[in-house]
Amino acid sequence: MSAPNPPGAQLRVGRLTKAHGLKGAIKLELFTDDPARRFVPGATFSLQVPDESPWFGKTLELRELKWYNQHPVGFFVGVDDRSEAEALAKAILWVEHDAEADAEDDAWYDHQLVGLDVIRDGQKVGTVARLEHFPAQDLLIVTTPSGDVMVPFVKAIVPGVDIEARTVTVTPPTGLFEELPAEDEADGAPASDAAPAEAGTTSESDSDA
Repeated sequence: MSAPNPPGAQLRVGRLTKAHGLKGAIKLELFTDDPARRFVPGATFSLQVPDESPWFGKTLELRELKWYNQHPVGFFVGVDDRSEAEALAKAILWVEHDAEADAEDDAWYDHQLVGLDVIRDGQKVGTVARLEHFPAQDLLIVTTPSGDVMVPFVKAIVPGVDIEARTVTVTPPTGLFEELPAEDEADGAPASDAAPAEAGTTSESDSDA
């Protein structure tokens, strides 16, 4: 699936998920905090679709955005039945990036966050690899020396983003970036005090290894 332009030239604002009904409507996954501005009648989107798709290299114009059971559904020019809608499933919607018009407080785009250092208590703990979008909330995928960590992209856990300094400040709950201590260690009991496991059995600490 090819992107229409290099990252930064355009902004990813949504994804078409599946057909809705019989008249060409398509359910949407939104990647913008301002759908009322992005998804207005007449808005035109570049499409990221497989090279073999009949929609490759084309744009899509929005007729109307409606909400059904709190889920966005789009109606587009030239998409008039279910089969045409199904042909657009999984297409990514892009818009031209206007830095001044797109400036919003506490709003960032995927390409701005990728590669930023993740800082906890003044120390770097990882690097932002990507942003995953889910209906409930977005997740920052942070690459650390011990593997990827999924960080909920909410104010309580990610209180600060500094694009100029290229840092993301996090205040994660205990255990998100490190393994919690074993129960006996947390209680202050040395591991040597634990009774040895009987032959042929597995201790709790062994099972966690």
